[in-house]
Amino acid sequence: MTPMRIAFLHPDLGIGGAERLVVDTALGLQNLGHTVDIYTSHHDPNRCFEETRDGTLKVYNVVPPFPRHIQGKFHILLAHLRQLHLTRRILKLIQDKKKTYDVFFVDQLSTCVPFLRSFTGIRVVFYCHFPDKLLANGVFIEDPEQRPNPPLLKQIYRYPMDWWEEATTRQADVILSNSRFSRRVFKASFPSIETVPRVVYPGINFQAYETKANLSDPTVEAIASSRPTLVSLNRFEQKKNLALAAHAFAKLRQREEVKASAELRRLRLVIAGGYDPRLTDNVQTLSSLVSLIKAASLTYKIASPTLSLLDNLPVPIANLSSTKSDDADVVLLLSFSTPQRTYLLSPPSIALLYTPTNEHFGIGPVEGMCAGLPVLAVGEGGPVESLGPISINSDLPSTSSINCSPDLHAMEDDLDGAVGWLKPAESDIWASALYEIVNLSENDRARIAERAKARAKRMFGMDVMARGVEGALKDAVSRGPCARIDVEGIAWLILGLLAVALGVWSTFFQVGSGTKYNY
Repeated sequence: MTPMRIAFLHPDLGIGGAERLVVDTALGLQNLGHTVDIYTSHHDPNRCFEETRDGTLKVYNVVPPFPRHIQGKFHILLAHLRQLHLTRRILKLIQDKKKTYDVFFVDQLSTCVPFLRSFTGIRVVFYCHFPDKLLANGVFIEDPEQRPNPPLLKQIYRYPMDWWEEATTRQADVILSNSRFSRRVFKASFPSIETVPRVVYPGINFQAYETKANLSDPTVEAIASSRPTLVSLNRFEQKKNLALAAHAFAKLRQREEVKASAELRRLRLVIAGGYDPRLTDNVQTLSSLVSLIKAASLTYKIASPTLSLLDNLPVPIANLSSTKSDDADVVLLLSFSTPQRTYLLSPPSIALLYTPTNEHFGIGPVEGMCAGLPVLAVGEGGPVESLGPISINSDLPSTSSINCSPDLHAMEDDLDGAVGWLKPAESDIWASALYEIVNLSENDRARIAERAKARAKRMFGMDVMARGVEGALKDAVSRGPCARIDVEGIAWLILGLLAVALGVWSTFFQVGSGTKYNY
C-alpha cells in the first residue's frame, strides 16, 4: 500500500476527548507508515498532550486574528472565521508547492470542507463528533419536545450557522461518526444529508495505560495520597455535570455505613480535567464546584502541573490548614499531566466516575476500562456502547435512562457482558452505586478488571481506530481528484460569504439591542 500524505485540521489542540482522538488517530496512522501534519488555530505548549509538543507529531499552530469569543459571546461565528483563516494558510502552502497532500482529515468543524475540495481538488474525510447545532443550548436533550426554545434573537443568529454546518458537512467525501448514538442523532439532525456516517470509535493507546506511575515525578507528588480515591476525568464545563460526582460523593460520605468504617471515612474524590482560564464556562464551573464542596462541609485543594493556572483563581486554592493533597477530601486538578493521569488510573484509585448526560462518546469510560478500574457512568449516550453489550451494527435508540450493574458472575471470557455501572444522573442513585463499588471484593474487582481490559482492547484499541480511519481515507483517495473551482464550488463560496455576512449582521443586531445572551 502506498503511504498517504494526510493533513489534519482541528480547531483547538488542547486537552480533551476530541483532542485525544486527534492525537491518537495521527499516531496510529503514523505507525501504519503514513505522513501526518496537524493544523490548528490554537496550541498552547503548557496545555496540550505531550505528543504534540515533544516532536512525536508535527503540529502547525496558525494563530488567527480573531478571538475565541467577544465578551463570552459569538463563539460559533468566530470559530467559523478562525477556521477559514486556518484554511487560507493551508491553501497558500499548497499553492506555493510547499506542502502536498493526498487527503484531508477534518474534525469537529466542517466550515472548511467545500473550500478545501474546490480549491485543491483533494478529497476530504470529515469526523463528526456531534452536530454543533444541538450543543448550542448546553446539554443535549434527545427528545425534541423537551428541548428549551431559545430566544428569537438567538434563533436568528443561529439559523445561518446551523444551515452552514449542514451544507458544508454534506460536501465531505466520507463522513465518520464516533458512536452509533452520534450517528443516529446525525441522521435525525441533518435530513438533507443522504450519507450514512461510518462508525469509527475513538481508540486508546494501551501502552500509555500499562506503564507504572512515576511516584518521583513532582506533578505526581503534588496529588499523591494513601487514601482510597474516586476519580473523575472531564473538562471543567457545566455540560459535563461534574456536580453530580461531588453531590454523590458527599451523600456517600454521609451514609451511616461509611461513617462507621474507618477505611471508608478516608475516601477522597479527585476531579481532574482540562481548565482554560480564558473560558468563562471553565471559571464558573470551578467556582460552583468549590461552593458545593464547602456546602457539604468537605475540605478541598486545587492543584495543577501548570503553576500559572493557580494564579488569579476565582476561589481560594484550599480550605484546609495544610496544602497536602492527602489532607483534602476533594482535589480539583486543573489540566492534569500525563504522569498524573497514569497515577490517577492506578491504585489507590478504586473507581472512575463519568458524569455527562447524552455524551456522544466519552473517552473517560474507555480509559477506566483500560486501567481495569470499575466505571460508573450516566446510562445515556455513548457510554451505553462502551460499557454495555450493544452491537455496533444496531441503531436502536434507548427509550429511557439505563439503570444496571455488571453481572459479576458471568463467564470470564464473556466480552458481551456489561463491565461498568450505568445509572441515571441522580445523586442518590449514584451514591448507592458508589457504595456498592467501594465494597467490591478483591475477586469481583479482579473479574471486572479482566473483562473491562478485554472489551477495551477488542473494541477501542488505537490500531482498531487507525485501521478504521485509514479505510475511510483510502476510500476518499480512490475516488480521484475533485473538480477545482467549478460552478458548485463558486456557489458554495458565495453562499458561505453570505452566511458569514448574515451572521455578522445578526451579531451587530443583537449587540445593538442591548440584550445579553451567552452563545
